[in-house]
Amino acid sequence: MELSFLVFCVIVAAVALERGLELVIANRHAARAFEQGGVEEGMPHYRVMKLLHASFLVAGPLEVWFFDRPFIPALGAAMVLLLCATMGLRYWVIATLGWRWNTRIIVVPGLGPVTGGPYRWIRHPNYVAVVVELAAIPLIHSAWLTALVYGVCNLLLLRTRIAAEEAALRKHCGYEEAMSERPRFMP
Repeated sequence: MELSFLVFCVIVAAVALERGLELVIANRHAARAFEQGGVEEGMPHYRVMKLLHASFLVAGPLEVWFFDRPFIPALGAAMVLLLCATMGLRYWVIATLGWRWNTRIIVVPGLGPVTGGPYRWIRHPNYVAVVVELAAIPLIHSAWLTALVYGVCNLLLLRTRIAAEEAALRKHCGYEEAMSERPRFMP
């Protein structure tokens, strides 16, 4: 087994651990939101989202293993840097939203949308990070098929997810008034 494959697997495992930590944080935030009268919306797609993201973490290493994908140092290094940048963006989002950040769609009626941090420029910075991560992680070790398939599946899922999230925010939080001038993904 090549060292590059082992390093790739360690990176993917670290991302998996980080995702587990995010779920712990999300559960704590959900409890706080519900204590403050939070309402959960958009549940039907959440199971699909969990399955997509969990299987993604297995698919990349399996593709490398079974299809003998090469490690290309320049590509790998660029994708690791891109992954680090997306992690920075993700934690900027989490810090900006505080207890209102969650992996589920839970809104507290009457609280206006957050407009600071990366939300000053775009409506969905976390989804930008997710889209880039789903390309960057498998491409660390040339798992292009995983990047392509999961990238397309994620984009299809995000159509449903963003529609549900924006509907909940419009319904409970005055979202349109605060965010209508901001683009969804790119400043």
